[in-house]
Amino acid sequence: MTEPSTPSTDRGDDQNIDSRPQLVGINHVALEVGDLERALEFYESIFAFERRGRSETKAFVDMGDQFIALAETEGDGVDDARHFGLVVDDADRVERRLEQLGIDRLDAPGLEFRDPWGNRVQIVGYEDIQFTKADHVLRGMGLEKCEKTAAAIEELAEKGMGPD
Repeated sequence: MTEPSTPSTDRGDDQNIDSRPQLVGINHVALEVGDLERALEFYESIFAFERRGRSETKAFVDMGDQFIALAETEGDGVDDARHFGLVVDDADRVERRLEQLGIDRLDAPGLEFRDPWGNRVQIVGYEDIQFTKADHVLRGMGLEKCEKTAAAIEELAEKGMGPD
């Protein structure tokens, strides 16, 4: 994996504006699972969510303005580096839920585990990271009480994205 770099100064036009589109966020993550029904049961045993939609081989797990797509495939490959990070309102509740369900945590900093198909799941608390949902999105999700720590607010402020 390469180290992150500073923003490119490669400009695409005469107005000295970068012509590349800017990344805004993650719309969805797609995961391969061996059994769609078992995958839905597994994730529903840990997290509360609504399904955005479903077909015979795919299901869509709603996360407000984002989603996870579960696709039933015959592949099975575990990769130690490949993972996805989920932001939750309470990471301690996830940890307790994993214990109740007998799901092993990975030996890694933070809170990580694997689903039955080898997908590595990393859990981060909303309050601790710069990722931010707009107030109206939080309200629509019933999460209006979610707040940021001072460190997360400082991280946002350093990028000019701190709350006013």
